[in-house]
Amino acid sequence: MEKIIKTGKRLQFRQAEPADMDYIMEVEYKPENAKYVIPYTREIHMFTLNTPGAVHLIIETTDTHEKVGFLMIAGLDNPSKEIEWTRIILDVKGRGYGHETLQMLKSWAFDDLKFHRAWLDCKDHNARALHVYESEGLVREALLRETILTDGVYENLIILAILDREYFAMQKKN
Repeated sequence: MEKIIKTGKRLQFRQAEPADMDYIMEVEYKPENAKYVIPYTREIHMFTLNTPGAVHLIIETTDTHEKVGFLMIAGLDNPSKEIEWTRIILDVKGRGYGHETLQMLKSWAFDDLKFHRAWLDCKDHNARALHVYESEGLVREALLRETILTDGVYENLIILAILDREYFAMQKKN
């Protein structure tokens, strides 16, 4: 049975199931996505599919249930009320789904789950994602220099985050 986690204007998040694993692997390993993440093996994804404190979510349209991406969320049991958006990978690009996904993630984290802080990391050359994250109110907190070795090249990660009070201040302005 489908478990809908959050519904937005055009999208919804539903809890991923083992039957979604082929889709998750396909999307993660597409060249336009894989260069921005550290791709996981199927075994790691299956192990973390529904572990305590973490979840995989499928992003799909509310009307046709077309899958448009997936999320990995960690820290759901963090006593400091800090949630990590481990993976935000959109398969369908150019339709504003990234912005809607971030708006839904923020609402879920702060309105629904009452978290204090949400954060993620992003490779510094992923300009498209950085633009979306920053336009949705996430703040650059740190640069981890040459922290990931990818195909013999060291890459930088940027840590971005948003606090509950920043989210609620943005909501008041809108």
